[in-house]
Amino acid sequence: MSEPLSVLIIGCGRVAVKHVKAIKDLKGKVILKGLCDARRESAEKLLRESGLSGDIQIYEDYKEAIDALKPDITAATVPSGLHYEVARYAMEHGSDLLLEKPMAMSTGESRDIYDIARRNGRKIAMGHIYRYLPIVGLIRDDISTGKYGKVTHGSIYVRWGHGDDYYDSAAWRGTWKSDGGALMNQTIHAIDLLVWLMGSEPSEATAMISRRLRHIEAEDLGMAVLRLENGALAQIEGATCTDPSKHVAMFTVCLEKATLSMGLDSGKPKLDLRLAGGKKLNGKYIRKQLSKYGLSFTIKSALNPHLGIYRNLEESIRSGNDPIADSYAGFSSVDTLMGIYRSAKEGRTVKLPLTEDFASTDMADYEL
Repeated sequence: MSEPLSVLIIGCGRVAVKHVKAIKDLKGKVILKGLCDARRESAEKLLRESGLSGDIQIYEDYKEAIDALKPDITAATVPSGLHYEVARYAMEHGSDLLLEKPMAMSTGESRDIYDIARRNGRKIAMGHIYRYLPIVGLIRDDISTGKYGKVTHGSIYVRWGHGDDYYDSAAWRGTWKSDGGALMNQTIHAIDLLVWLMGSEPSEATAMISRRLRHIEAEDLGMAVLRLENGALAQIEGATCTDPSKHVAMFTVCLEKATLSMGLDSGKPKLDLRLAGGKKLNGKYIRKQLSKYGLSFTIKSALNPHLGIYRNLEESIRSGNDPIADSYAGFSSVDTLMGIYRSAKEGRTVKLPLTEDFASTDMADYEL
């Protein structure tokens, strides 16, 4: 048996709880060696509630933590505006990376992270959680092999309501500098999944954004249409101005021979996979998932997709293969999002990938 890979978590907010749970479930493959947060009490609270034992160090400075622990994996769960500096330091000091979405807040910074990873031979697993949900990878494999014919179009809606109390809980939430709005924060990994399933990179973006109910700098509602390189069209809706008690994310890919819909509704998975003519495929994919991954892992990864991310990253580091959501996925999704924002700001269709750097802060003077 190989020694477990050591993990340092930087940022001990609400998403870090999912990281800790995944590490516990992968006992023997990864081991938590340190927690770091500028507010020491946040790290101490997370450690107390984790149920983990052993030599787990607490730090307030991420550079000190990386230098002292030299972790195999650095998990960055800090506010999005800090992703670039943490990711860069970790990779340049010998660590592979689990990086929450978005990769960075500009195309320039995300491209730089991607380039650093390639130059230093580092693995990055992005927190694009929807790629790691059960059955999703199996469906993507069948779409990519042409089993259901040509992809015609696809759509997503992410109605992930948050009240003003959510945005008031931290000064950086909903700001252009550190967070972005409904599209950048709540919808980016859904956009990533739709494009990944459809099997082609975006070539154009046309978008509008608005601020309807929430008292934030950025948008609480955004809509966009992407044209992909293969000619397919993708329709996007992302909103946080919806009911906070009912979080829904639904994806549909339409093909010549099938219509494949899946998603989450208030934490419960929803599947409607059908061949043209109406024959359901749900049972086939469920059986295939259980045969390949087993019941326990399927249930646990459905409840906590970070389990799939950690397992895949650990396997990638040992095998040399790329993670399912790798450094290019992180860069490409940010480029697409910035193209959407630029389209909304300039009121025109924008070509992708962007040829000039664009940052979320470039939206600060846009009147919503």
